[in-house]
Amino acid sequence: MGPTLARMESLRKFFSTSFGSAVGGGLVVLIAGLILIQAGVVDTSNDSSSAPLIEPAALAKPASTSSHGLTVHDIYQRDASGVAFIRSQIVQKTQSVFGFPQQQQSTATGSGFLIDNDGHILTNAHVVDGAKSVTVQLGNGAQQSAQVVGSDPSTDVALLKVDNTEGAQPLPLGDSTKVQVGDPVVAIGNPFALDRTVTSGIVSALQRQIQAPNGFSISDVIQTDAAINPGNSGGPLINGAGQVIGINSQIESQSGGNVGIGFAVPIKTAADVASQVENGGQVHQAYLGISGGDIDPQIAHALNLPVNQGVLIERVLSGGPADDAGIKGATGQATIAGQTFPVGGDIITKVDGKTIAGMDDVVSAVNAHQPGDTITLTIFSGGQQKDVSVKLGDRPDHVQDSNSSTLP
Repeated sequence: MGPTLARMESLRKFFSTSFGSAVGGGLVVLIAGLILIQAGVVDTSNDSSSAPLIEPAALAKPASTSSHGLTVHDIYQRDASGVAFIRSQIVQKTQSVFGFPQQQQSTATGSGFLIDNDGHILTNAHVVDGAKSVTVQLGNGAQQSAQVVGSDPSTDVALLKVDNTEGAQPLPLGDSTKVQVGDPVVAIGNPFALDRTVTSGIVSALQRQIQAPNGFSISDVIQTDAAINPGNSGGPLINGAGQVIGINSQIESQSGGNVGIGFAVPIKTAADVASQVENGGQVHQAYLGISGGDIDPQIAHALNLPVNQGVLIERVLSGGPADDAGIKGATGQATIAGQTFPVGGDIITKVDGKTIAGMDDVVSAVNAHQPGDTITLTIFSGGQQKDVSVKLGDRPDHVQDSNSSTLP
């Protein structure tokens, strides 16, 4: 690829979003009045005479309590009973063709998983967002009502509670900070309302950033090629030891179906949210209040910027911590090679003295703090470099008119 083409490709990717065209992990399936079950060719025979000639390969390294690794079948047998089929009854206000207000009821379906014997279930916030009522099938398959204990749209995590856990075993939680690229994983969920479907794959990448339903960024996300489809939202991503390492949340897809790029919120993030909301508490996340995009040498050359890497601030949210600190967003636009870019905004090059490569580093740094903490941003403003102290705020429930892929 020549330098001109490389520069145009770099410009094309500026401010691109990892959210993709598909929301929710598998997208939540909206069905008016009934649940649509896609029928496929399914072999339901159970001929015991056709025993396998080869033992199934182990999925992972040997667990500490066994001399053999767990197969996909082993994990499914142990964990599937604790995977929940969630239905949310949603009432939406719409207008009729004659302009009169009316209500439309629909059913959103998704997945979740039991985390303790008290009936607590983790799922995605977008699975139960706006629900008038929520029901769950768990363990022995009986449908029962579920209480939404609390949710956090900025991490897309919700905690439910049911009374009856008969026939269901809680899924053990793993350590998402120890996950490595290439680790084998299993996803169990209810794609297209096909309950307790299992797929397998590997961890494709780590430390991804995805956009939460309310416009903020979720950091340290796990990418997997295990098949995730509509209805998998909220289901567990399980490691080779049978432990949950993430909640399947989104896919990257142009068609809306699985193409081998799925994203799971790390279980560490989900567990932190669950512990805060379990007793009726509020979830508190640090908030900076900017949107922007990465700078690389090609972008810097095209826009005549003073640095070759960092973050060009596109927008500073009014009344936010960055705004209070005097940080400035873009003042105009420039069109280069048919692409339009914001210009004139401040440029962030360091956070707390540490050089940043791009917006992902800013998001991770902010997410590592608590509301009320003070961070120091090294910025270029008006051609001059300076340090600016910013007292982080408490993240609001949502951000109006947020079109940026990353919003710390």
